[in-house]
Amino acid sequence: MTEQMTPLRQRMIEDMTIRNMSPSTQKIYVRAVANFSIFHARSPDKLTSEDVRDYRLHLISRGLKATSINPIMGALRFFYGTTLGQKHISEQIPYARKEDTLPAVLARDEVVRFLKAATDLQMRTIFITIYAAGLRVSEAVKLTARDIDSARMVIAIRQAKGRKDRYVMLSEQLLGILRAYWKQTHPEHWLFPGPDPVRPITTRSVERACRKAALAAGLDKTVTVHTLRHSFATHLLEQGVDIHVIQDLLGHRNIASTTRYARVAINTIRQVQSPLELLNMEMAAPT
Repeated sequence: MTEQMTPLRQRMIEDMTIRNMSPSTQKIYVRAVANFSIFHARSPDKLTSEDVRDYRLHLISRGLKATSINPIMGALRFFYGTTLGQKHISEQIPYARKEDTLPAVLARDEVVRFLKAATDLQMRTIFITIYAAGLRVSEAVKLTARDIDSARMVIAIRQAKGRKDRYVMLSEQLLGILRAYWKQTHPEHWLFPGPDPVRPITTRSVERACRKAALAAGLDKTVTVHTLRHSFATHLLEQGVDIHVIQDLLGHRNIASTTRYARVAINTIRQVQSPLELLNMEMAAPT
């Protein structure tokens, strides 16, 4: 049974379409406002900032973290500020402060172990592509053969996060792996098709295969597909690649999103000499 399209929901969708918001963002925002309305059992345009506050406390009581709460608050801010034109309410909905955690990163030998543990040809090729080019899983599953430019040795990433196009490098080794994969699978359109070749493989299927490979590799870290992207960025930083180049390769809008990798670039950190080394501190054993 499909949900009824109310005039209010239609208005919100139109507001998001006018602003060229991606279909995935529109879906998240509509669902967030609908859940808010269901929680209070009232139409959202009849609810106030106090109702938003109560709902937020409910989300916190369920154990949701800032990364899950903030998109919901973003949806409510948009709904009140844009669709209802009640900016005074929108401005009273703050974002939660995110925990400043270190990104999970695999060492190079762990990447090798992980990739070898992925026995399915398609999944292993996806994982290698993500690590080799620093892709988001949503970008990898949407690749087509025309995106692989062997003449210029780049991969075209089209309409990624923020609806931005960009190029990433195509390594010689990855090109060889993709050609071997192509010869064995002969995909028609999508480089990594799903069970129905008309559609690409789902990100959920890739995440599921990732958990299976991580377990088979004996990795004790919480490894997700995004860990491969983190590892790509960190390993480039350790190789001495300029952080602004890494920012462009990752498609980050804000350099702050990229500089966090400097905190986990272990090889780079090890090369920094402590000021203690410049002192002569041969301390006698305590008596």
